[in-house]
Amino acid sequence: MNIANLIPIQTGIGILDFASSTPILRPSIGKILEHFAYHKLVEENSCDYPEQVQRDKAAMTMALINSIERGLSRGLIGASPRHKLAEVFLGKIMFKPVEARRRFIEEHTISPPGFITISPTACCNLKCQGCYAASDAAQRATLPFEVFDRILKEKVELWGSHFTVISGGEPFLYRDGVNTLLDVFERHSDQYFLVYTNGTLITADVAKRLAELGNVTLAISVEGLERETDGRRGKGVFKRILNAFDNLRQAGVPFGISATATRDNFSRILDDEFVNFFFEQQGALYEWIFQYMPIGRGFTLETMVTPEQRIKMYERTWELIRKRRLFIADFWNTGSASNGCISAGGGNGEGYLYIDWNGSVAPCVFNPFSIHNIKEVYAAGGDINTVVLSPLFTKIRQWQKDYFYERPNHEKGNLIAPCPYRDHHREMRAIIDKVHAQPIDENGRLALEDSMYGEGMMEYGKEFSRLSDAIWETRYLEQERKNHG
Repeated sequence: MNIANLIPIQTGIGILDFASSTPILRPSIGKILEHFAYHKLVEENSCDYPEQVQRDKAAMTMALINSIERGLSRGLIGASPRHKLAEVFLGKIMFKPVEARRRFIEEHTISPPGFITISPTACCNLKCQGCYAASDAAQRATLPFEVFDRILKEKVELWGSHFTVISGGEPFLYRDGVNTLLDVFERHSDQYFLVYTNGTLITADVAKRLAELGNVTLAISVEGLERETDGRRGKGVFKRILNAFDNLRQAGVPFGISATATRDNFSRILDDEFVNFFFEQQGALYEWIFQYMPIGRGFTLETMVTPEQRIKMYERTWELIRKRRLFIADFWNTGSASNGCISAGGGNGEGYLYIDWNGSVAPCVFNPFSIHNIKEVYAAGGDINTVVLSPLFTKIRQWQKDYFYERPNHEKGNLIAPCPYRDHHREMRAIIDKVHAQPIDENGRLALEDSMYGEGMMEYGKEFSRLSDAIWETRYLEQERKNHG
């Protein structure tokens, strides 16, 4: 029996709507989806990647299914958000439209990016320690609405991409003329938006509007519980976040949390008290973990989680994913779930690129170097594909191929250490120098010119590889070598 036939794309809306209105059947529908995911990823494994890599993907997918089921069962996902999850998230993101992607591949012989992260404003009402974007209330740079709007249109037309991540600054401070971020969501109702926000501006009225639109989920930033969050973000911020959670729950807007891991809080953001508070008591459906990267305001290598701490985070994160089926994504420690680095529009169609409030285009939020500005690209008659095909992005994608995609299974690069900037800094720096990429801000320039910084990053990568290579070899490649003979 072909499991895929059980879930035709056009019935996605019906499945979720039926599941949400028929509680007794939700577990059965969830099991069908889990069976389908395991069959496609592990048993079928059409991409022919290492089996343990595929098992990691299956575990993450099952955690996602569990999160949605939990949101439906607890009434955390209202009618319009439920409909958009089916129509857009399932129908246009999980099952990607074919035509635009096919045209792109035929013309350029590579897969198009899967999504874009846009930071439309540098302005923020907080001034957090170590902010990667160095945002605060004094920052006024804003991406013009017509540029913002064109980017969102082009990614659908040229790539078939219906997923967009919004970051900042504080995104809900975005305004250009009469246009706000909420207007952007309404104008692009065929896209699903994940917004990273500090949560302090999510009033009851904002939550109600988000619920009506349905195509948005919020990842609200925390650093731990009240002491840790207020310590980095400012006194009273944690209570305002709890108020935002309440507003979102009342309105039926799905939300999660985002946490920056440092050497001081690395265990806190994964411990039982933290997880139980946010997932069970507050209703968060997911957690994104961003290990502190030494860029942005007051960057320092001393704040990074140590290699030893990172290994502990790796073990604990996967334990929570597998045993408790919590959707927790750490773009370093869960790298196997995305085939490693997805920057520069790579990742075989799953990747992304980053555009900031000035229009600077970088391969990644945490790799702040660029050779293009989207406003200049448009003024010169180009489009978003001009950036995707740039020398900087092309060389990074080739690095990804050389590291993972084009190597035989028994020799594939370590996806526990997947990041060219953090884990393979020497190679990333060589690419930056080769294509004459420029820092997108002053902090990037300082990092580029600091020889001690570069040496420290290289030493960090070397030490972490020493620790993680043993895990990669044993858990992921050993069986592949046996199969290879």
